[in-house]
Amino acid sequence: MEKAPVIFIGHGSPMNAIANNEFTQSLNAMRDLYPNPKGIICISAHWMTEGSWVTHGKHPKTIHDFYGFPPELFNVKYPAPGYPELAEGVAARIKIPEIYLDDEMWGFDHGSWSVLRHIYPEADIPLIQLSLDMEKGSSYHFELGKKLSAFRDEGILIIGSGNIVHNLKTLQWGEEAVPYEWAVKFDSWAKEKLIERDFKAFMNDYHQSPEGRLSIPTPEHYYPLLYVLGASHEEDQLHFHFEQIHNSSISMRTFSFI
Repeated sequence: MEKAPVIFIGHGSPMNAIANNEFTQSLNAMRDLYPNPKGIICISAHWMTEGSWVTHGKHPKTIHDFYGFPPELFNVKYPAPGYPELAEGVAARIKIPEIYLDDEMWGFDHGSWSVLRHIYPEADIPLIQLSLDMEKGSSYHFELGKKLSAFRDEGILIIGSGNIVHNLKTLQWGEEAVPYEWAVKFDSWAKEKLIERDFKAFMNDYHQSPEGRLSIPTPEHYYPLLYVLGASHEEDQLHFHFEQIHNSSISMRTFSFI
């Protein structure tokens, strides 16, 4: 079976789930990267836990984990099947850290379904989510990504969904919102380090600059990136699929390793 890609998606506003714009059109095109994965492991910024968990149910619920948006967004369902066997395989094959199986706590949050409904709109690809252990630091998430990488050889697509720059306190609404200079600078730093394959910088240096501290005031949207870096292989080719900053302080940078 052809090795599956590993993808990082800057998901931005939940409204992208029902939008038709440059970003969602780029997601539509990403199906061509790997049209028929055997399954998907998604690491979303929106499932934060103590310990690392995977969804284990056969029919996980669609979670609308936001508020203040129009009713049509809350009506969206993404009825992709779960993949209990994949969840069990992840838990069995990764001994350290221990991965716990979740049948009740979670489902598919908007970090996964808001983007996947554009890439795989039929919702027919089995999907599991992996949580973020928020008690652990950057190296933990990178190393766990490395352990997930073996599943790529079995046709399992790995997706990290977050944002490299994500500062809601400085967010400006409107399509014409001008990106902050610090957001542009940090997003450019991240692009440069990706091209250089300097993954240590993403673990050790991201908070060394004022731009980095403004871009990542809290780490939950940043950590999914580290899983993607960890799951990449040296021989992979890096591709950028979308490179914009929305709402002044949200990087929508989306890329893949293939």
